[in-house]
Amino acid sequence: MTRFFIRTAGTALVLLCTAAASADNSASSPLMFNKDLLEKCSNASGVSGFEDEIRSVITAELAGCGTITHCRNGNLICEKPGPEGSPCVALVAHMDEIGFMVQGVTADGFLLLVPLGGWWNHTLPSQRVQVMTRDGRKIPGQIGTKPPHLLPESQRKQVMPDDALFVDVGASSKEEVEALGIRLGCCVVPDVQLQALGVEHRWMGKAFDNRAGVYTMIRTMQAIKDMQLPCTVRAIATVQEEVGTRGARALQDEKVPDFAIILEGPPADDTLGQSTTCRQGELGKGVQIRLYDPTNITPPAFADFVLDTAARNGIRHQATVRRTGGTDAAASYPNWHGTPSIVFGVPTRYIHSHNGILDTRDLSAAVQLTIKVLENILNFGK
Repeated sequence: MTRFFIRTAGTALVLLCTAAASADNSASSPLMFNKDLLEKCSNASGVSGFEDEIRSVITAELAGCGTITHCRNGNLICEKPGPEGSPCVALVAHMDEIGFMVQGVTADGFLLLVPLGGWWNHTLPSQRVQVMTRDGRKIPGQIGTKPPHLLPESQRKQVMPDDALFVDVGASSKEEVEALGIRLGCCVVPDVQLQALGVEHRWMGKAFDNRAGVYTMIRTMQAIKDMQLPCTVRAIATVQEEVGTRGARALQDEKVPDFAIILEGPPADDTLGQSTTCRQGELGKGVQIRLYDPTNITPPAFADFVLDTAARNGIRHQATVRRTGGTDAAASYPNWHGTPSIVFGVPTRYIHSHNGILDTRDLSAAVQLTIKVLENILNFGK
């Protein structure tokens, strides 16, 4: 086979796409929204470094879709081989969400915190959380601060710094906290359940960054498991993206793919107060195709191939160039020797907070585009 692609020696990034070979109206069609799967992905706990629960969900959902490997750093890889000598496409999705770790316990039973990932502290006071004990129990609590009534006027409108936030689990002493099984190093996750909104296609839940990508990966792999594709597909669920793309950086020890598609849940830009002159992430307008952010430049030829594939197949999409942000694509270039990488995103309002909002039509578009790129990968460069 003529090799028009770049072959290197590393591993692919995580697969987060949903499958959709046909657009029928049956509940099993990968293009149809699967509420149960999104619920499993969104509700599962899995802050950076503590991804066990969401990894178990992914493992169960990918059973039968390929050969599954669990890496020692926590990454999960599911590989579906293609014809001998065919190119390899990595589908990369990070499974971790932002959260906290218990940094200390006060004498009167409050939990001090350090953040795992980038929180915007405006959103945190009074939010419900769960403290994960080492034996797997979830202890409910609430993020607290000193009440505004007791703050000086100069501090009432200020953002509370990390060290002014704490978790209240109802305890009155350090001993009561210890009796609950809570100790230093336990993780703290948002206590949020997936919920349908009153407007069709719109859902609210936690961790859509990046469980939207995980959903896409799973649905894609389930859709293609019985398809004869012209490529090897390697779905990779990475750990610790939110604290420095650490899981993706560890992929340098794996086989290098020829192409990488990073599946993400990036911020939408269609809410009140945002500019209307350059919106590139509107809910319901389709999958984002990110061409640039400060951590990755998609090679123009690869970008054109993806955009042409979306246009030819009538897939709603939004070409995107971002001034800020970053994804696991940041790790693919140095670790995979320049493997062409592109980001497919499901626009999400209010990421990096307890609740996000997405549109299921964008989820379906992300799955459909991923499948079509896999089906047509040999057309790249022609």
